[in-house]
Amino acid sequence: MARSGLYKSDVQKARDALIAQGINPSVDAVRVALGNTGSKTTIHKYLKELESEDGGAGGKRASVSEALQDLVERLVVRLQEEAEERVAAVRVDSDAKAAEHVAALQAAQNENSQLRARALELEAALQEQALALVASQADHQRESTMRQVAEQQVSDLQQRLAENEAHRQSLEEKHQHARQALEHYRQSIKEQREADIRRHEQQIQGFS
Repeated sequence: MARSGLYKSDVQKARDALIAQGINPSVDAVRVALGNTGSKTTIHKYLKELESEDGGAGGKRASVSEALQDLVERLVVRLQEEAEERVAAVRVDSDAKAAEHVAALQAAQNENSQLRARALELEAALQEQALALVASQADHQRESTMRQVAEQQVSDLQQRLAENEAHRQSLEEKHQHARQALEHYRQSIKEQREADIRRHEQQIQGFS
């Protein structure tokens, strides 16, 4: 990203210093001289402006190799920018999916907590009903029926709890897979970009 306050005079000083050292003032070399700051597109624009100014003052013309080198440098800059844009787009999409997985996971955990609390309440109710059965034999049949209903409710809640736990684990696995896929894509983009840069650098050397 371009640093705030990068002026053409900064680029000119860095370029002149490289030339004085016998170093070709390419976009990457100038950016390194600037402390690895500034947009490559901005640096390239300023270098072209300075080249035009120098050509007007001294009547110099760029050689064929210099023109080819400039073309390759612009292609490298464009490839790098496109790769960064693709990585950013994938990152935004992956972050959104990760947020959805986290939200769904949190919702499942909240529901599990509510189900556990409800199960505890029903178990407490069952204990109270058991005591009531001992104290009142006359109401035995009614209490037995209520107990069966409560036990069925507990069983149903426990089944839902198990299903929600399985769903939560599935969400965790999907979340992990999404993160691994993103990391793999980022690495492949990085390797492709490095390969493109090396290939263009070799082309530059071949034209020089």
